Amino acid sequence: MLRLLRGLVKRGDSPKLMAPEQSPLFRMALAEGLPVRRLTTLGLPQLARQVDLVHAHDAHAHTMAALFPRGPLVVARRVAFPIGHGLLSREKYRRATHYVAVSNYVAAMLAGGGVPLEKIEVVYDGVPLLPLTEGGRHVMCPASNDPRKGVRLVIEAGRLLRVQVFPSPNLERDLRDAAVFVYVTYAEGLGSATLLAMSAGVPVVASRVGGLPEAISNGEDGLLVENTSEAISEGIKRLLEDGEFAREVTAKARRKVELQFTEDRMVDRTRGVYGKLLGDV
Repeated sequence: MLRLLRGLVKRGDSPKLMAPEQSPLFRMALAEGLPVRRLTTLGLPQLARQVDLVHAHDAHAHTMAALFPRGPLVVARRVAFPIGHGLLSREKYRRATHYVAVSNYVAAMLAGGGVPLEKIEVVYDGVPLLPLTEGGRHVMCPASNDPRKGVRLVIEAGRLLRVQVFPSPNLERDLRDAAVFVYVTYAEGLGSATLLAMSAGVPVVASRVGGLPEAISNGEDGLLVENTSEAISEGIKRLLEDGEFAREVTAKARRKVELQFTEDRMVDRTRGVYGKLLGDV
């Protein structure tokens, strides 16, 4: 969301972000001088009257925006679980004008939940092109308390190899010191953390679930494995011990990010959705 907001401002648009006042998104946008205001139940309909289009980025925002329809409503769908089939859920999803799905996998889940295909557009996440890592030391994974993220499984795989795993709370900062990046999850829309590692030239081991196979081609620009400590440890071991293979993987991964997963591409494709709904294209 923050990357999209920056891109819209850069292109001369006039976006207005509403976010919970205590959220990291609000604080970061405020610190950068980006247009942000506190999200409230009363404030949303007031702001909706001042804009041409509303773009909701999570389930709570979707619910709020659906209660106060004011022009086109675009809903971002990033999560990899089915939509509900209850009466209220069906009505909520009916009210959205268009959906932006983070992957084809997520788009298929929307369609399976009854959303017409013509109302769905796939827009992949975009990430910055980070400086290429040289001489990284750590086996790294994202720090997370989410039970759907397999941090404990990654740590167990590290124990099998007798290597320490470093859970990072800030990937853009820490990837410069990573030798291998491991992303284990039980459900995933796409996996933007893996894209960051690919951008930084860090070889990736990731779960073969959800939309991750759209980000990683197994054996070409990363490794996809089953969610077992043995399979994960084998993937890590291969990338640590086979330097030539790891270099080939990272070069292809970086090239894939440059072609498919840049911030500019994400912003332009999202603006394309806006343009279609507003009659600009």
